[in-house]
Amino acid sequence: MPTTPSPSTNDDSAAETSGKGRRTPTRAEQEAARRRPLVPDTKEARAQAKADLRQRQERQRIGMANGEEKYLPVRDRGPQRRYVRDYVDAGWHLSEWVMALMVVVIVVSLIPNTLVAYWAFIGLWAYLAISVLDMVLLGIRVKRRIADKFGAQNRERGLGWYAAMRSLQMRFMRLPKPQVKRGQYPA
Repeated sequence: MPTTPSPSTNDDSAAETSGKGRRTPTRAEQEAARRRPLVPDTKEARAQAKADLRQRQERQRIGMANGEEKYLPVRDRGPQRRYVRDYVDAGWHLSEWVMALMVVVIVVSLIPNTLVAYWAFIGLWAYLAISVLDMVLLGIRVKRRIADKFGAQNRERGLGWYAAMRSLQMRFMRLPKPQVKRGQYPA
């Protein structure tokens, strides 16, 4: 028996109730909607990117200054390096004052008396020699303490040099910042 269409299923109502309710866009329309510049070149996008970069760099700078492990450069990471930093920061070292002494010698050399300038340079060279000796002895002490604490076979390379270079910087200029007070040697 032939079926007659019911009054509720005509073509207009079927189009409204079935499907997504809108026509499918053509390929050209889809591509036009997706088209945008590879690099956003708006003034706002550049300002936002610059602000994000500045915020990220500030967070990294603060983290590095505080000695947070994930923000440290590779040369400063690890428990042995932290131990060396704490050991160097806990002591007084002659090499800390080399830069200040060099400035003093430069100022003294401006005095027209050549004898004063000569002895200032001799004193600077003597101080440098004593500072180098202090740095060598510091490197030996650090290596010995690291071997006692972490084991001689587990000792990283370059710890003596790391300690010497850190002692050469003035305490307030060191990065990461000192985490211990003077005299608070690590256990």
